[in-house]
Amino acid sequence: MDEGAELLVVFGGDGTVHEVVNGVAGRDGVELAVIPRGTGWDFARTHQIPKRLGEALRIANEGTPRPFDLGRATYRVDEHDGSAWFANAGSVGMSGAVAARANRTTKALGGKVSYLIALGAVFSRWKNVELNVKVDGETRSGLMEDVIVALGRYQAGGMMVTPDAEPDDGLFDVLLIKDATRLEVAREIPRIYKGTFLPHPKAEVLRGEVVEVEAPAPLPVQLDGEQPGTAPVRFEIAPGAIRLRVPG
Repeated sequence: MDEGAELLVVFGGDGTVHEVVNGVAGRDGVELAVIPRGTGWDFARTHQIPKRLGEALRIANEGTPRPFDLGRATYRVDEHDGSAWFANAGSVGMSGAVAARANRTTKALGGKVSYLIALGAVFSRWKNVELNVKVDGETRSGLMEDVIVALGRYQAGGMMVTPDAEPDDGLFDVLLIKDATRLEVAREIPRIYKGTFLPHPKAEVLRGEVVEVEAPAPLPVQLDGEQPGTAPVRFEIAPGAIRLRVPG
């Protein structure tokens, strides 16, 4: 890139995309193309980039470059602040613990099965936490399982958790999962994969440019499947911060 490269082709899943955007965000004149590999490719799903190698290579070569949003998160790392970009979604709560568990175990069975195994292990002992969430001018407080701050529509190996998210509208879709029981969540999993679980009495979606989450104790923060730190955390949107080649 420093030598004048104009196209960067990324082979990998969401973790690889995460690493790349943290290297190229803010650089002018660099386009990205993604060849979906690895266990998680939720970023590619949102952007309709197929996993078939030949089709993905064709899009990398001939696709339409378009600007898309990125998110910037500032969080705690021990006694200090840390920050990172994310391309698909960030979250605070149980999903961070699930992602950490999935990353510590084998992914040989694929992203979806690996995530479901990790979800079962973490959910069996998870206790919902009193959170304070501010989205632009709106505030919500109470017991919550998760706060998901999304650019894309998919997470966790194909769950359509924010089905109305648009990665180029300059806004986060913020899903608040409130004090849901294990049984309530288990019942909704098939509909979550289909993106048909909303509206739901234990869920709420807000939209905004800045999201702040405070917790009474350190709580895992997740960015594109990685776990860089803990809450309190601030998410800010960066409209049109990357250019990605997508199907025409």
